[in-house]
Amino acid sequence: MADADLVILGGGSGGYACALRAAELGMSVILIDKDKLGGTCLHRGCIPTKALLHAAEVADTARESEQFGVNATLHGIDIVKVNEYRDGVVGRLYKGLQGLVKSRNVTFVEGAGRLVGPRTVEVDGQQYTGTNVVLATGSYARSLPGLDIGGRIMTSDQALTLDFIPQRVIVLGGGVIGVEFASVWKSFGADVTIVEGLPHLVPNEDEAVSKQLERAFRKRGINYSLGIRFASATQDDAGVHVTLEDGKTLDADLLLVAVGRGPNASGMGFEEQGVAMERGWVLVDERLRTNVDGVFAVGDITPGLQLAHRGFQHGIFVAEEIAGLRPMVVPDINIPKVTYCEPEVASVGLTEAQARAEHGDAIATYEYNLGGNGKSQILGTAGFVKLVQIKDGPVVGIHMVGSRMGEQIGEAQLIVNWEAHPEDVAVLIHAHPTQNEALGEAHLALAGKPLHAHA
Repeated sequence: MADADLVILGGGSGGYACALRAAELGMSVILIDKDKLGGTCLHRGCIPTKALLHAAEVADTARESEQFGVNATLHGIDIVKVNEYRDGVVGRLYKGLQGLVKSRNVTFVEGAGRLVGPRTVEVDGQQYTGTNVVLATGSYARSLPGLDIGGRIMTSDQALTLDFIPQRVIVLGGGVIGVEFASVWKSFGADVTIVEGLPHLVPNEDEAVSKQLERAFRKRGINYSLGIRFASATQDDAGVHVTLEDGKTLDADLLLVAVGRGPNASGMGFEEQGVAMERGWVLVDERLRTNVDGVFAVGDITPGLQLAHRGFQHGIFVAEEIAGLRPMVVPDINIPKVTYCEPEVASVGLTEAQARAEHGDAIATYEYNLGGNGKSQILGTAGFVKLVQIKDGPVVGIHMVGSRMGEQIGEAQLIVNWEAHPEDVAVLIHAHPTQNEALGEAHLALAGKPLHAHA
């Protein structure tokens, strides 16, 4: 007889969301994690990094206050107090999450779990069997072959624990994690250089967005090397020394390795129990079922976007799937993405290049410049909203760049997921003065009736 309706291995975004929804649906749930409830997102990822980014925004506001007629002075960054603020945010959310799990009567088991049967997880000699099992063990910060982490060479895990601000930093990787840390350190006063082997920063975004971010970073004084791959790194008492494939060398106090995250799915018995895997990833179908009956997998251990809110959605989806509710599948391409550097990048749906690859010339695009948006002028930010539409059809991609533009991704993902046409959005009222108006203006223009934009 099963110990619970559902046994979940991993208490991060996907695991705890699954536990809470399953309990809400009347299931008995055992949630297992070797670390703190909340996983990487709460303790080593999304929340602490965004707290640092907010502190960085405050520093920039103080530094630039004179342009708004406010005579403030930035005396410096007290990194100890910044870290206390960050830890306070994490601590309050952690306490709230513990309370939520307890209030839903979810049994939380702390310890390293291992799949020892098709539906059985063992923790410290104790076995827990579920009618269904969910694998939700998350991801880890990757490095490159031959690049050992330690000392002056670190991943985001170690960077978050620093009690000092480096004078010079090299960031290896121009994706989300890399540009966010580069943005923080620059705001805190460091000299920052990003090394990205691909031709653009945030290379998975629409090319127009990447180019705008590069212009903004250049204006901020953030250095970057694009299209030339990393070759090697050494460290000594003087610092870390990075060599690129073209022979150029860069020196700094620290090297942040931000080359992505890998699936944390090895050494826990998955393969031994017959779970199909490929290059470390757990393979699932569109309903998140593995090849083993009754075993599901969610979040970062499955191929695709590695985002906390994707994990949340996966967890809720699986709980509802087990309950027989047949939830709707949201494809990865239509999951919203936000990069919280300054300026922010936000997107959902197809890039222009992806849309043209699928639909050829039957594509229309439009860029609405934030120069015409009152609130963006007040904030002093540059950027744009770019729409990608199938001609005479729905909007299939929205791409935005500018200060605080991540806050607009909510409406953007509704437009794309509900397959709205420009005319559908153009008639809706967007409050003035908000940055949200930029979305309305872009759709007005694509619908053939531009207002605060040139035809």
